[in-house]
Amino acid sequence: MLESEPLLRTLGLGHEYPRGGGQGPALVGVDLQLRRGEFLALCGPSGSGKSTLLLAVGGMLTPTSGRVHFDGSDLYGLSEAQRRQIRRRRLGFAFQSMHLVPYLSAQANVALADPARGSEERARARLSDLGLAARSDHLPEQLSAGERQRVALARALAAEPDLLLADEPTGNLDALSAERVGQQLSAFHRAGGTVLLVTHDASLAEGADTLRHLESGRLLEIDGQGPSRPR
Repeated sequence: MLESEPLLRTLGLGHEYPRGGGQGPALVGVDLQLRRGEFLALCGPSGSGKSTLLLAVGGMLTPTSGRVHFDGSDLYGLSEAQRRQIRRRRLGFAFQSMHLVPYLSAQANVALADPARGSEERARARLSDLGLAARSDHLPEQLSAGERQRVALARALAAEPDLLLADEPTGNLDALSAERVGQQLSAFHRAGGTVLLVTHDASLAEGADTLRHLESGRLLEIDGQGPSRPR
């Protein structure tokens, strides 16, 4: 059963980027909460602010306005060193940009998520779960974009984070690989993990407890009694 206190909460979250000599809003007054053990999928068109929201709640982009609370702490009231510790120990990131270390193999990249345990075997198992057992010794440049994307997800899952942030994790994948990704996200969730997913993939979003829609930087209200559905 989900706890009453949200693990993640945003209050009036707003962010503006410089645009044409002025400021252009990417997020406008976003109020969002995510409880422990919840799987929330966030859908919306390109440019709607989804990735900006993930960066802000992940402690990597200071918002222009509003607040981000993580496990009761005002995230941007902490020092950068404190935020770095939260990112390292409690958050898992699977972003489209991937950020793999180019001179390390796929397995070594995944093992970076958990160096204290020396988990080469765990890293190989994560890669195998995502259909990459035969590619574990390859460098990122030897992998396709879709394979690199799955390595990034394996690394995020290997950290066993309190909160997994996933930005379009099936964006470069074929149908079979996308299905594997969905299975791994669901398995992480069933084991008690908390997930905030950004996706255009309606079938992937269907695995979430809650579906919300972001448009022009604004989080839309849910209509009716059930969860909102991606457009």
